Amino acid sequence: MHNVLIDHLSTAVVQLNLELRIEYLNPAAEMMLAISRRRIYGHKINQAFIEDEDNTDSLKSAIASGYPYTKREAEVTLPNGKKLLIDYTVTPIMGAVSSTESLLIELYPRDHMKRISQEDELIVNHQTSKELVRGLAHEIKNPLGGIRGAAQLISRAFKDEALKDYTQVIIEESDRLRDLVDRLLGPRQLPQNKELNIHKVIERVNQLISVEAADQLTILRDYDPSIPNLIADESQLIQALLNITRNAMQALLEDEETLEKNITIVTRALRQFTIGTKRHRLVCCISIIDNGPGIPEPLLKTLFYPMVSGRPDGTGLGLSIAQSIVHQHNGLIECNSEQHKTEFNIYLPIETTI
Repeated sequence: MHNVLIDHLSTAVVQLNLELRIEYLNPAAEMMLAISRRRIYGHKINQAFIEDEDNTDSLKSAIASGYPYTKREAEVTLPNGKKLLIDYTVTPIMGAVSSTESLLIELYPRDHMKRISQEDELIVNHQTSKELVRGLAHEIKNPLGGIRGAAQLISRAFKDEALKDYTQVIIEESDRLRDLVDRLLGPRQLPQNKELNIHKVIERVNQLISVEAADQLTILRDYDPSIPNLIADESQLIQALLNITRNAMQALLEDEETLEKNITIVTRALRQFTIGTKRHRLVCCISIIDNGPGIPEPLLKTLFYPMVSGRPDGTGLGLSIAQSIVHQHNGLIECNSEQHKTEFNIYLPIETTI
């Protein structure tokens, strides 16, 4: 009966003998480690997963002492090359003569909780920055209107054309600041939703980027053709994807070290996926990956804030506007970056009705 109970646990459980060979693992462990228990029985634990720091000495120490221990946020590599962030507890199983007969390892995935925490932080930061910009826009646009109106009245009173040129500068700069504030606010209209094919949107963006890059980089495609149509605003999605892909293009073109400059576009359908606090039956994930220099770690946390840019001539509005557009579609954008691999993941719920 106890074997049936363990097989039905959602916690991953692995049992090792004194030689650190696998004697048993339950279905939850099979799913987490992406291995078959029939094939792994009798093999060393490092055939199931490899920890970045060798844990063999710790396991042997637990056998010798009989004391359990817990490891937090251990990064392990699976046989298929995938990396996982896990917590695990090692418990020695004592025999009749008070000596250790085997080890029981309980594994708890941390990646899911970490992603939820990061998502919550992104959503809160986006809402905070949006409210801040709205308040700031109100305080800026009101006096700007007064300045522009006063400059127009003064211009009419002047007969000297040279003096009118000065008032025209005031009017033009006021208009420029107003346009900047409008761009900070993002899309000013609600999405004009209709049924669309996401790959048609992506190909339109790829076409624009190819023209701008003038054959200086390669766009690679890895599409899932089974993704159903989305209900979304086509022009807004083009703008959001273009902002992200253009950033990748600019980073690559400015990078002198990377010789083969590639942008890879990957689409996948994710089932039972949670965005924020809402679980969606089906979600479209669009990944935009470049092999450029990467984004500095300090910049990653503020990447989607308005006016934040890693480029000297950047406006810092592209990613903020993209996040606003995707948020209007009940989606989310995440970013992970390391040297020679920066990945933006756009998650869009696939709704069945408008």
